[in-house]
Amino acid sequence: MIDICTMNKISACGTDRLDPAVFTVTDTLENASGVMVRSASLHEISFPASLYAIARAGAGVNNIPLDACSEQGIVVFNTPGANANAVKELVLAGLFLASRGVSEGIAWAKTLKGQPEVGKLVEKGKGQFVGPEIAGKKLGVIGLGAIGVLVANAALALGMTVYGYDPYLSVRAAWNLSPAVHHVTDVKDLYAACDYISIHVPLNPETRGMLNRDAFACMKDGVRILNFARDSLVDSADMLAALDAGKVACYVVDFPTEEMLDVPHVIAIPHLGASTPESEDNCAVMAADELADYLLNGNITHSVNYPDISAPRITACRICILHKNVPNMLSGFSTHISAEGINIEAMVNRARGAYAYTILDVASRPSEETVRALTAQEGVIRVRIL
Repeated sequence: MIDICTMNKISACGTDRLDPAVFTVTDTLENASGVMVRSASLHEISFPASLYAIARAGAGVNNIPLDACSEQGIVVFNTPGANANAVKELVLAGLFLASRGVSEGIAWAKTLKGQPEVGKLVEKGKGQFVGPEIAGKKLGVIGLGAIGVLVANAALALGMTVYGYDPYLSVRAAWNLSPAVHHVTDVKDLYAACDYISIHVPLNPETRGMLNRDAFACMKDGVRILNFARDSLVDSADMLAALDAGKVACYVVDFPTEEMLDVPHVIAIPHLGASTPESEDNCAVMAADELADYLLNGNITHSVNYPDISAPRITACRICILHKNVPNMLSGFSTHISAEGINIEAMVNRARGAYAYTILDVASRPSEETVRALTAQEGVIRVRIL
């Protein structure tokens, strides 16, 4: 039996996809071959030698120590697009909240409790919450992945003019993106044109703090900014200064931090982007399928630390090798296997940065001596025989 440890409550729609004749779902990490996790932090956890894969039921993987996992030969998966519709819907709500003073108005209305002639007070005070309609305004979408494309297309349907920026626009995203979206190649052009800006990029060293003082200086006065991606994409100190100066009229963020709480013109939402039963089901299903396919067949789909490879099995035995992306690895594998007189029927290799992955479909199962030789080859991180 293959143990799968769930580090958070995972939707049964996902765990039910794991064949009970093959997998045991448990909350114990010891001896687990796979982990399914949502938001629990794994940075302080010592992983057992049995662990081959971690599947994050969601898109962000900041709660997982990717470098350590890569060095230990633990493949980390996420579930891109599974929560895209849920986030898109909340972004649309954010557009209206940023414009119409709705949340501030609701809070103010509660203060009228117990006062006489509430109706008259409402009519007298509602003017302080006047805000613009979004129809006819310009929205800039930074990052045209699964979520960004949905946001851009939905905003067009609401009557907005949409600008999109993504230097790494995938073919799939391009096919799904409406041709009515103005695709810009310089983000500064988007900053200068748009009344609203919504950011949908992953957090990495290149994007950390990308919405900062210099970026705000390129934007329109009174711009409204929505962040449903990660808090650290925005420089908090620079955002507070921009809000105070009126450069930014409203900041809607789904990742509240201490400095952004109870600040005028900041709408802090408690990370509700993917908090729908549909999203949790979708993420769990995708995570379970990724884990099962890797553990049983060696196929990698949607990994964030190793290259994706998916190949049909053509022999009864498959050798899966995680290794460093350095020269002469494949010739070494071939030498070890051919020395035992085993024929390689198919070979697939792919690299991603410093790491690579090779799948070998072989005519017969290699001996323990050959497996030890493969494992001992310089640059090899992990060898699995399936």
